[in-house]
Amino acid sequence: MIRILFLMTFLFLVLSTRGQSSKADIIIYGGTSAGIAGAIQSSRMGKSVILIEPSNRIGGLTTGGLGQTDIGNKQVIGGISREFYEHIKAYYDNPENWKWQEKEDYKDGGQTRSAEKENAMWTFEPSAALAAYESMISKERITLIYNQRLDRKNGVLQKEGRIQSITMESGAIFSGDVFIDATYEGDLMAGAGVTYTIGRESNSQYGETLNGVQTSFINTTISGKVSRNAYYHNFVAQVDPFVKKGDPESGLLPYVNQKPGVEGERDTKIQAYCFRMCLTDVPENRIPFKKPKEYRERDYELLFRNYEARTGDIQDMYSYGSSLLPWINSAMPNRKTDTNNKFGFSTDFIGANYAYPEASYAERQQIVEAHRTYQQGLMWTLANHPRIPVEVRTEASKWGTTKDEFDREDGWQQQLYIREARRMISDYVMTQHNCEGLRVPKDPIGLGAYGMDSHNVQRYVDANGFVKNEGNVEAHGFKPYPISYASIVPKKEECENLIVPVCLSATHIAFGSIRMEPVFMVLGQSAATAAALAIDSHLSVQEISFETLQKKLLQDGQRIR
Repeated sequence: MIRILFLMTFLFLVLSTRGQSSKADIIIYGGTSAGIAGAIQSSRMGKSVILIEPSNRIGGLTTGGLGQTDIGNKQVIGGISREFYEHIKAYYDNPENWKWQEKEDYKDGGQTRSAEKENAMWTFEPSAALAAYESMISKERITLIYNQRLDRKNGVLQKEGRIQSITMESGAIFSGDVFIDATYEGDLMAGAGVTYTIGRESNSQYGETLNGVQTSFINTTISGKVSRNAYYHNFVAQVDPFVKKGDPESGLLPYVNQKPGVEGERDTKIQAYCFRMCLTDVPENRIPFKKPKEYRERDYELLFRNYEARTGDIQDMYSYGSSLLPWINSAMPNRKTDTNNKFGFSTDFIGANYAYPEASYAERQQIVEAHRTYQQGLMWTLANHPRIPVEVRTEASKWGTTKDEFDREDGWQQQLYIREARRMISDYVMTQHNCEGLRVPKDPIGLGAYGMDSHNVQRYVDANGFVKNEGNVEAHGFKPYPISYASIVPKKEECENLIVPVCLSATHIAFGSIRMEPVFMVLGQSAATAAALAIDSHLSVQEISFETLQKKLLQDGQRIR
């Protein structure tokens, strides 16, 4: 019934908003996890709120396949974010929601393991996340608009340092007192003329050690624990990068650079994207991997060579892990997975996303489809190609996309994993020093707890003439740390009524820790709380009383220290 009501509301709102003008106290652009939490909090604070989602599905990555919740420490998650995970548990407490597996047969693990008698659950199917969000929204006064994209060239109307309204490509206009950009791309922020950056800062800019180009196999000690950079998710020894092995004149294979850049220096490249696939091994619910029409065998030549260059038993082909498959299958309920990148050649389409943050909508869609084609081709290759070891083909063939999760007939989702795009530069930039507890803001609005994490950024030819991946950093071992309110609001002279809880002000490596969906929900709630207080006090979002904000956050269950 909830789903039917949502579809009816969707059709009504799309038809009624074309060319129309709508007004609310708070306008949120982006129906990501942060946007949803912000809309719920806005409603609870008695504010009218319009939540605008550019696509036809809310929830972003949380409903798009990322069911393995990366947190670091579950105790730091409070407020609406924790409510969401409580809804997930309630969903799976209903026997009707266990179709492909008995509840007692499902085992979660690691940091996402639900403790005995815990009232939250931290792993879930995309459909379960969507049901939870729809249930939470249905209890609030939220106007939800689907399929409305910002006119990125001329759609942000500003006057005297404040956004007056935003206009969609359809001509629909939305006016408000405070605006929240909850997109993964930061399109509203960019349209408002707020300063931002793309790519990796040099280590020297903020006195960091884990930023910039990272080719060296170094050990970093944090809180007594050793993290190894440029170590994981790399090729085995002596994988040739040239079209014809041993012949540099033949050119490089796709997406391999000749040189990586200077160690620790800035570049404009970003960590790789992928689809977080929802797979299943249940025959009745499985769609076998299919060879895409645009399949290019050359795109997987490095994969073939990586297997062929192994020495010893296939289980020892990498310096860690024992899986035959170059992916991580994290178990979700109903014999499904959240499948992520693993090893040197996997689901991350390294080097194919550099243009995405600034690309037009049409260009972005081309990039998304290129990623889908690459990943579909990868999965078919692993399951069928004769140059793949038979052990791998046998295991890969057991899996396929699911029939019952997404709208596409092939079982693939529409949401690409945008690990980072634009990042705002405000008066406070979150850095590696914040993550390590060496720098503590005076205005905390939430806590980060996951390790500083960057997927690979590029492939290059090393000094010996072989291919290597670059950009992977996995630095763990520090305690939860506070995130500054000043890092989610622009400089006052740039915009007085905009809050940016996703593309916040952080360096590449600090953002690698903050960029977790539970934290985005926390920041979305805090952003909406600040927006409501700014409206009530007739102040800019930069001028509100932090003492008042802090009191309200704590009252509403946020954990900020």
